[in-house]
Amino acid sequence: MTSTGAGVGPVERQRADARRNYERILAVAAEEVAVQGADASLEQIARVAGVGSATVRRHFPTRRALLEAVSQQRIETLCARAGELGGRDGDGRGALLEWLGEVLAYCVTARGLATALSYDADHDPVGGNSCAAALIEAGEPLLRSAAREGAVAPQVTVEDLITLTVGLALATEHHPEPTARAETLLGLAVAGISPDRV
Repeated sequence: MTSTGAGVGPVERQRADARRNYERILAVAAEEVAVQGADASLEQIARVAGVGSATVRRHFPTRRALLEAVSQQRIETLCARAGELGGRDGDGRGALLEWLGEVLAYCVTARGLATALSYDADHDPVGGNSCAAALIEAGEPLLRSAAREGAVAPQVTVEDLITLTVGLALATEHHPEPTARAETLLGLAVAGISPDRV
């Protein structure tokens, strides 16, 4: 006797269908955001995924929620990288700056990531933004290490640094060479604009 799915009730089937829809929507959204950036059309995503707009909104009630989901893997990579760099002894400043450079590079090249990390007036910028909150938590040990070495002013926070990095990525998004321009500006921000005094 072959199995015909006996024992799998309608609730289980609905959950499986919902999970497949979620995964399909997320895959399509990642492709659309890669091409269109943060302004990718939710209606287009629904059409390509073969679902209704209401289904997209049920899984992702806001554009921010969709962008955060699309960016999740990159955020996890950056958090893991912070952990790796945190193992350096005696070069807290170098580790922090290397990590910020990588965050910046991701924000410039991975369309939609900078918007996912940016301030949203409708949400608490930390508690209401899972991507930013994860990066801030991952970056804290790097900042503390650099601060212990006297390489960072005591009032600087990881949130400040992420905000600066995101701002540079958004400001250079349409530049002919966005990565190089954003890196130059980050270098200026780190060095300060005043000339060295002897």
